Amino acid sequence: MSRDGLPYQIQRTSLSCAEKPTSLIKDLKALFKASVLIANVLPVFSGFWLALYFTNSSLANHWGDFLLTMMGSTLVMAGALVLNNWYDVDIDSVMDRTKHRPTVTGNISLKMVLTMGIAFTIMGFALLLFTTIEAVIYAFVGWFTYVFLYTMWSKRKYTFNTIIGSVSGAVSPLIGWTAIESGFHIVPMMLFLILFIWQMPHTYAIAMRKYHEYKAAGVAMLPVVRGFTVTKRQIFVYAACLLPLPFFLVPIGMKFVVISSLLNVGWLAVSIKGFFTKNDQQWARLVFLYSVNYIMIIFLLTVIVTLPIF
Repeated sequence: MSRDGLPYQIQRTSLSCAEKPTSLIKDLKALFKASVLIANVLPVFSGFWLALYFTNSSLANHWGDFLLTMMGSTLVMAGALVLNNWYDVDIDSVMDRTKHRPTVTGNISLKMVLTMGIAFTIMGFALLLFTTIEAVIYAFVGWFTYVFLYTMWSKRKYTFNTIIGSVSGAVSPLIGWTAIESGFHIVPMMLFLILFIWQMPHTYAIAMRKYHEYKAAGVAMLPVVRGFTVTKRQIFVYAACLLPLPFFLVPIGMKFVVISSLLNVGWLAVSIKGFFTKNDQQWARLVFLYSVNYIMIIFLLTVIVTLPIF
């Protein structure tokens, strides 16, 4: 008997049942890379919202398109991320930050993971087919680039894997926009460029923080192959490349141009600090945190400044 007056075995069984759903949710969040998935869905929404804004349409008149676009793109992205986990199980088992993923622990079988990745991908594209072919094309470019060109080809061999991976993430606002309007417009193109350029210093900062893990896993990240000095220069260059982009987005509004420009100047200042820092890991963490908040603010801002009340 336990001190609560219940047999110990009954208490253990109750705990086990309570822990299983929690464990499953945790495994699924790791499998879908929940934070990465959410970060990629936000630009899809922003692209969709801005397309409505520039075509003088309303969400109420395109509610069906909205649901199809958001659900379809989310499933396609989830499928790509799951397939990445399936393929990278060998290197994930070496890295501390990924060794608890269900593909490594065996909580979800690799066969099941592969099946899920393919199924989510197919369902996602099926839903997007009810929007526009252009949205499907951009979604396919992102999926194919991430799964084949990044995960299966370049990630382990070449330092330019980050450039390839950045393309896959940068198409997300184009998916949302082209579900409503043609993508040949300055706004979605500039949003693509912002996301593409942003991902470079963001990923380099992660690679610096996880230098020893990437090195042990044999992943050809820039800090591992070329060192921190070269990586710092690259972070500075890409931060500088962001500076002129807000001025191409004047149609969104001057509030957006001013705030995003201030954010760009702030990031440039953070990148310059890297040349004088004595603690590379602490600085890389600062770059990472700044980058995460930067991109969230940028894409939320595109929606906020185009609300009717503004």
